This record gives sequence, C-alpha cells and structure tokens, in this order.
Amino acid sequence: MPIWLELALRVLVVVGAFLTLPLIVGQAEHKVMAHMQGRLGPMYAGAFHGWAQLVADGVKFVQKEDITPRAADRQVFRLAPVVALLPYLAVLLVIPLGPHGLVAQPLDVGLFFVLAVVGIGVIAVLMAAWSSANKYSLLGGLRAAAQLLGYELPFVLSAASVAMAAGTLSLSGIVEAWRPWWLLWQLPAMLIFFTAGLAEIRRPPFDMPIADSELVFGYLTEYTGLRFAFFLLAEYVGIVVIAALTTVLFLGGWKGPFDDQLGWLWTLVKVFAVAFVVIWLRVAYPRLREDQLQRLCWLVLVPLALLQLVLTAAVKVLT
Repeated sequence: MPIWLELALRVLVVVGAFLTLPLIVGQAEHKVMAHMQGRLGPMYAGAFHGWAQLVADGVKFVQKEDITPRAADRQVFRLAPVVALLPYLAVLLVIPLGPHGLVAQPLDVGLFFVLAVVGIGVIAVLMAAWSSANKYSLLGGLRAAAQLLGYELPFVLSAASVAMAAGTLSLSGIVEAWRPWWLLWQLPAMLIFFTAGLAEIRRPPFDMPIADSELVFGYLTEYTGLRFAFFLLAEYVGIVVIAALTTVLFLGGWKGPFDDQLGWLWTLVKVFAVAFVVIWLRVAYPRLREDQLQRLCWLVLVPLALLQLVLTAAVKVLT
C-alpha cells in the first residue's frame, strides 16, 4: 500500500473516532447523570431508555439562531470554537490504540507533543472571552487563564514522572515499558495527572470559568447555536483525550489478556472506564471556590508531583 494512502486511511480513522467517541461519552453522561440524580427526562426521548436524547440536543442546537454580539470582534469570536477543537484532533493522531504500530502517527516525542498541544486550549478560551465584549465572559476567561496556567505545572510534572520511569517520551514506548506494579509506584502521579486533566478541560468540580451561578455561563455566555455546540463537543473530546492519556501513561494502555489480538479493545474499555469516573465526579462533587481551586494546585498537587518526580528518579538510579 502506498504511504500516502496508508496515511490518509489512518487520518480518516482518527477523524471518525474524533466525531463518534465524544458523542458516545455525551450519551453516557446523559444516562449516568439521569440514574445518579433521578432525572426522568433523558430516559424518554426516543422511547427505549431515551436513546434519542443526544439526537434531540443536536437538532435543538441546529435550530437555534447563530448570534454574534454587535460589539464583538467577529473574526476572533467565530474562530474560537474551531481553535478549541483542533488541538484535541491533533492529540488523537499520536495516541496509540494497540500494539504493532496501531496509531495514526507514531512519534518518538509523542508525550512532549501531546503536552504542548493540549495547552493550546487556553488560547481558545481567552479568544472567546475577550472577543465577546461581555464582562461576564471576560471574568470567565481570566479565571480560566489562571486555572489552566496553574494546573499545567502538575499536569506536566506527573507526566514527566512516568516518562522518566519508562525511559522514553514515546507513548507506545511507555505502554511497552509499563508493568502492573506501576499501579502502586506511579499511583500518586496518576491521581495528580487525572485531577490536573479535569482542570485543564474545565470539568466539574473545576468549572469556575463558566460558574453559571456567578458568571451566567462565563466565557460561553454570548455563544449560541452550533458555535456553542462546538464548545460542548470540545469538552467531550477533552474527556476522551484525558481518559486516553491516563490509560496510556498509567493503566498499561492496550495490555491485558490476549493483548496481541484484543489490545485495541482493552484500550477502549479503559478509556470508557476513566470517562465514567469523570462523569461520576461531576455528579458527586460541588464546584470548588476560586481560592480552594488555587490552593489545591499550588499547595497540594505541585508539591506531590515534585515528590513523585524525586521518588521516580531515586528508583531509576537505584535500579
């Protein structure tokens, strides 16, 4: 098969995953929250177990009028939802699904690439906040900037710990070097990475930038119709990306029984299990105040991430 054709097929598969996996996570969130909170509405759309709830939401967004505020910076305002989505698409290109090169684009510095690209999300938030010409949007954008810049540090430090343990920046290499006992040794790093990842994608309880009880809807206040839907899609793609990275870095990726044949299946099972935890946390925990959010980052996660990095370095030297 020609190289260009193989590359095109790999990209098409990733685009397909980019368009379908977030919708599956979104549908799961409707159902999980409905069960946990006793909500009846999401169980009735489309009869059997409310299978058409997500379809109904999509139709609703398509029918809504696309409004751009008169005082807004129109080009930046309209570009922000696209900038929010594209980094996650780029990340999905380098996340391995299974062994034997089952990845769209293998990179020797895949972890470095992922950490660099994920951080672009803050630019989309700032674009949306500033261009909206709305004080609530601007306050939400400033909160998001402070939150994302703060949590980026433990996010990177915890990922550096597992990279140091594996001795490589290749995501496939990290999975191949992974051993079951890492679940204990790298457990603090995994918890830090997962927590910081939730803050990076602004999921509850780290949703201060959109705090509807205080800021209407934060940096999303002025968005309507499909542009608002794109931001929601970016959130669900972010869940998939954080769950996939947690799986690849800390849960052994495709490793499991018969992983040579079913490696891709183990990866997907672990990704959806982590995504379920993300949804469960939204239901179970209230929103953190701004001071609590920053205190957790700088006084808890950063020191723990540094200690985990020192522990990993010591173990590597001694072994």
